[in-house]
Amino acid sequence: MTHSPYADFDLLNPSAEAESKKHKLKRLVQSPNSYFMDVKCPGCFSISTVFSHAQTVVICGSCSSVLCQPTGGRARLTEGSSYRRKN
Repeated sequence: MTHSPYADFDLLNPSAEAESKKHKLKRLVQSPNSYFMDVKCPGCFSISTVFSHAQTVVICGSCSSVLCQPTGGRARLTEGSSYRRKN
């Protein structure tokens, strides 16, 4: 009996790290890559909710500074701003 290189890989119980690297439709349970996040403005320290893949420029509601700018995929946060992923 030959030893298969795939014998150690369990298809029904993949690791969380392996699942997160797969395409969103090829995972065992489909889940999106996008999320909402609380972004703290570096100027006035107010918190705004921003979509991770925002397609428009997001501006702070109180001081009108730019919080993030769109790219091809995920939005790029401005320098100095911090965020927390919402669940």
